[in-house]
Amino acid sequence: MKFVSRTVCAIAATAAAACGIAQAQPQGYPTKYVKFIVTYPPGGSSDVMARIIGQKLTEYWGQPIIVDTKPGADGAIGMEYAARQPADGYTFLLGNFGPVVAKPLLSKVSYDWQRDFVPVSRITISANILVVPVSLPVKNTKELIALARRHPGELTYATSGPGSMSHFAGEMFKRLAGVNMITVPYKGNALSITDVMGGQITAMFSDALPAMQNMNSGKLRALAVTSEKRWPFTPELHTLAEDGVKGFAAVNWWGILFPADRGQGQCRPGARAGDAGGEKAARRARRRHDLQHAGGVRRVHGQRNRALGQARQGGASQGRLKSVTRNSIGSSKGGGHA
Repeated sequence: MKFVSRTVCAIAATAAAACGIAQAQPQGYPTKYVKFIVTYPPGGSSDVMARIIGQKLTEYWGQPIIVDTKPGADGAIGMEYAARQPADGYTFLLGNFGPVVAKPLLSKVSYDWQRDFVPVSRITISANILVVPVSLPVKNTKELIALARRHPGELTYATSGPGSMSHFAGEMFKRLAGVNMITVPYKGNALSITDVMGGQITAMFSDALPAMQNMNSGKLRALAVTSEKRWPFTPELHTLAEDGVKGFAAVNWWGILFPADRGQGQCRPGARAGDAGGEKAARRARRRHDLQHAGGVRRVHGQRNRALGQARQGGASQGRLKSVTRNSIGSSKGGGHA
């Protein structure tokens, strides 16, 4: 509970500082409900995280937090909706790698996270987990690779949508393992993993939360984690690099963003959003309990989200990210499960 409580304090403090509310209404904020926008459908990792944090913010503020799911277009619909909201401290966005970083590199969108949003706090980072149906006759990653090589272009892997971490990890796996698998896009992790369990899909690089729920119930077989080192919550699982996929490392992240002031005069984010006290509280927030049990981990030592690093490095690196993910965009758009 300390993990969530400290995260709540960081968000609350930064919300007031970012919007100047602390000076204008020292006792009054918030005076009404606050929207928490999620860019993926209910039931997935983003939805669960938003509801955990929203519940604690409700207790902290005494005002309702409304989790507002805006799925579609691989997260772009929710991002575009959030970017149009007033910068008055009453709208939050739960963002992650896919819609914030990858989607704008792969297709034209109307938002720019650096222009339209104020980053507030990282909530968690997490490895994805490579899972297959229990009916599939493979027990480890090496056997899956061997099966894919014997049946090129026949095996499938599900994604949460083009540009998602599950998509990026899948395309990286295809390239580094030298296999040809068909990409099948869905509108979210919770939807895709159902078909993996049913055997309609061969594999998926799933968010940890839905994967672990179904691993523990015996409905899915986990083969490996996508992190550079073994993941603390599943220490028995090998990394893909350990299983021979050299150079593989990809972790997802989730964070809180506010709509930025674009001249409305409603909010003064800028330096205040990076308030040293608020950022220190945010760092303390990334520690333990509720969100860890929801599939998050505060830090994986020595790891980084290589795709995010590439996106930050500029044009050449952006081109590399595009080349990894665009290989299967054509087949993704033709998928019948989205």
